[in-house]
Amino acid sequence: MTTPSLSAILMAPVNAVMRMIDVPLRRLQKATGIGGMAAFFLAPNMLIFGVFVLLPLVINFVYSMTGGTAFFLSERDFIGGQQYSRLFQCQNYLDPMSCQEDAFWTAVGNTFWFVLLQVSLMILTALITALILNRELAARSFWRAVFFFPVLLSPVVVGLIWKWILQRQGLLNFGLYQFGLDPYTWLTDRNWTFAATIGVSLWAHMGFYALIILAGLQAIPKDLYEAAEMDGTKPARVFWRITLPLLAPNLLVVVVLALIKSVQVFDEIYVLTGGGPGTSTLFLTQYIYETGFASALRNPGLAAAASILMGGVLVVLTLIQLGIGKRGENKGKR
Repeated sequence: MTTPSLSAILMAPVNAVMRMIDVPLRRLQKATGIGGMAAFFLAPNMLIFGVFVLLPLVINFVYSMTGGTAFFLSERDFIGGQQYSRLFQCQNYLDPMSCQEDAFWTAVGNTFWFVLLQVSLMILTALITALILNRELAARSFWRAVFFFPVLLSPVVVGLIWKWILQRQGLLNFGLYQFGLDPYTWLTDRNWTFAATIGVSLWAHMGFYALIILAGLQAIPKDLYEAAEMDGTKPARVFWRITLPLLAPNLLVVVVLALIKSVQVFDEIYVLTGGGPGTSTLFLTQYIYETGFASALRNPGLAAAASILMGGVLVVLTLIQLGIGKRGENKGKR
């Protein structure tokens, strides 16, 4: 008679529990089929998604149709689309001061330029970084970890680190002082502050997008490069004819994710500049937060309307990008 092994003894309770679960699951599968089992396992996730995503979206839309400063819907008056018309009440949309909600259109303008510059620079720097990290470098794993490390930091920590570096008595001005240069007010000059927000965002998130592109580079078959080298193809032509077309799906993912992230930028910029100086770094998410919660004259309905508009623009832009990517993919198959 053989004695049971230690692993068999430890697994015995687990096996007993699994057999108990298996009995009702087999009966459920027999009654509902494979489709029913799929619905059974998806139901908890769909319930969580409905409660924490869909339901808040519906409530947010309802809030956008109400007025007043109260938070509870029962204490708010239904006013229809007045909040939306208030946001769009402008004589000249290119001049925020001609709008009733000048802060909203200032935030829209700042967000537009931030997205345009940040996403463009993000894609460029992530692509260059991924191309470098894909080469045979000494301590390549170390350098990959170095570039990815900022992604692991909390946005608040990122904002505090760079505020400590860029403030008037910060680390950067201390370095300038050591070289006999005058300190500079990096966070109170409008132009430098806006540039700082872009630079901090690049530093914080570039590693994530570089990792996505790096995964695409490593998936490209080596045979293509070897064949191009045997044909004497120049490196620039190899990049434009082989690397870039095969990276298109990864780049599309990077563009979509970077666009969504840049439009929703808030944490690190709010900690770094607080939207200042003045309203030079006031972005949409901060406008929504301050209008709905932080302002003395808070207006949750107006903040909800602004958030609905921002979400709608994001959906449209994402669909356009996915459509362009799908059209390019279909052309490539032809």
